Amino acid sequence: MTLRQFEYLVTVVDEGSFTRAAELLHVTQPALSHQIRALERAVGTPLLDRLPRAVRLTPAGRAWLPFARAALADADRALTAARRAGGLECGELHVATVYSLTLGALPPVLSAWRARHPDVRIRLFEHRHADELREAMAEGQADVAIGPSPAGWPGFVRRLGVEEFVLVLPPDSPHEGPVDLRAFADQGWVHYAPDNGLADVVDEACRQRGFQPWAAVRTEQTATVPVLAAAGLGPALVPRNVLPERFDGVVLRPDPPVRRELVAYCHKDPDPLTSAFIGLLVGAGWDA
Repeated sequence: MTLRQFEYLVTVVDEGSFTRAAELLHVTQPALSHQIRALERAVGTPLLDRLPRAVRLTPAGRAWLPFARAALADADRALTAARRAGGLECGELHVATVYSLTLGALPPVLSAWRARHPDVRIRLFEHRHADELREAMAEGQADVAIGPSPAGWPGFVRRLGVEEFVLVLPPDSPHEGPVDLRAFADQGWVHYAPDNGLADVVDEACRQRGFQPWAAVRTEQTATVPVLAAAGLGPALVPRNVLPERFDGVVLRPDPPVRRELVAYCHKDPDPLTSAFIGLLVGAGWDA
């Protein structure tokens, strides 16, 4: 088995077509098919079902795919690390995170990093849910992930601080903080779409106060939630770091507070460039 064969089959899966994969890889379709058949012989079982108008992974292929993606990502990181060490290029740092941090806490860190390391490119991968982030890291997507603490993570983990959540209300709200979420148990909430990980945070915070929030409005976009809440469509629980410096709505701290721990994590001990980035994260004042 070769990494090239891994790349060929992953590309066929991603494109859903031998023809499109061959075009993307700049090889002939017979050569592509030959390499994939060779891979299947080495594995000892078919990895693809070849349908008249599509291709589909077999059960063996579905089991194989995450490991193939991880192997390709590891190979890419190995090449980048070797080039960094050899002075052949300044490098590219792959960073995975969740949307709420991309909107608020992460931009100042990326700005500071850019000022210190102007020749290091950043490739950012954003995820809606902490579980999705963890799964992507397990497949080797990035050098480092920044997000909620991943349960049972077997590799390197460094605590950064906490993400604080605040309650957003319209400007004419009579409420003053800190405020108990139970005061809004009978109201329709501005809520996150179910595939947004912040929906779980809101549901759990309300569950701990003895009620299930009723969603008057659900939205896919994290940044839209405080805007709708300030417009009077219902209360919303949002990460403080996503709010702009000038914001028209009333912002109150819940009592008890709603927080989640944030960490940086990797597969193994980070290389020097990744360590430098994590060091900048640690010094960014996440608990402030």
